[in-house]
Amino acid sequence: MTYPNPPGQYPPYPQQPGYGHPQQPGQAYPQFPQQQPYGYGQQGYGQDPYAAVQQRPPLAGWGSRVGASLVDGLICAVLPLALMSAGLFMMLFAYSDCSSYEDSRGYCEQSTGTMYGGAALMLIGVLTALVLQLWTLYRQGKTGQTPGKKALGISVLRERDGMPTGFGMAFVRQLCHFFDGFLYLGYLWPLWDEKKQTFADKMVGTVVVRTR
Repeated sequence: MTYPNPPGQYPPYPQQPGYGHPQQPGQAYPQFPQQQPYGYGQQGYGQDPYAAVQQRPPLAGWGSRVGASLVDGLICAVLPLALMSAGLFMMLFAYSDCSSYEDSRGYCEQSTGTMYGGAALMLIGVLTALVLQLWTLYRQGKTGQTPGKKALGISVLRERDGMPTGFGMAFVRQLCHFFDGFLYLGYLWPLWDEKKQTFADKMVGTVVVRTR
């Protein structure tokens, strides 16, 4: 059997300039320009090869961030609080009736059923709050905006490339807000920070920008 090219004589791959050539004595390898990270530095927008076509959006102010948080809080709290309040009222009402009619076993059993119904409503309220919170984080990770942020015209983006964080990092960022809650210092930090970041933003590398 014969081969089109004997072993060891296959045609070489095309060589790119600066690659695959032996280094001559005293000759340095060619240097290539390094891309700077997509970010917000002390002199405003960071410098990178795409600066001419990519305009960094302005950073969002502290007031718009607070307003967006209030809107999201209302969206995630109104329905769950209504369910939990109704459930709690049912439980208290049933307990009061059962205590008032200890001699009437049938009435007390009926009140016990009402109490279980109230407990179920409270559980549904808790689960609804959890689902709404996860939904807002999913929206933020995918698009950069929760409903509140969209209403206020702001967006959470990765500092290095200006893209949404994805659900995973949005969830991690939410967990990092624990550190912002210490004396509320982290939540106030954007008031004087150069990049208007909270502690959570600095930990996960995000910035909050204006979209309009």
